[in-house]
Amino acid sequence: MKFQTRGSRYLEAQGWYGMLCNDVKRVVYFFLDGTLGEQKKKDFSSHLSLCPECEARMRFHRRLRIFFRTRLARITAPDRLKQRLARTLRALSTQWS
Repeated sequence: MKFQTRGSRYLEAQGWYGMLCNDVKRVVYFFLDGTLGEQKKKDFSSHLSLCPECEARMRFHRRLRIFFRTRLARITAPDRLKQRLARTLRALSTQWS
């Protein structure tokens, strides 16, 4: 079942207020972040249960986010490097003042 063939206003006039495929594309990251409002979250989930293409797209974006989070994990500088940088910056600031 495809939902992109009719506009939101037509569907609202028919008494259906759910999301269309284009709506899902716009809010998928908000859904994955957990920042989507309750009603929109319900509409999003309802749409996914009826649209295998959007459900597959959401799964792809979820896997992509997990991939980037694991690959781009925050790495901190070693303490020794931090100390050397702090000393160098202090020395430079005294020279410039």
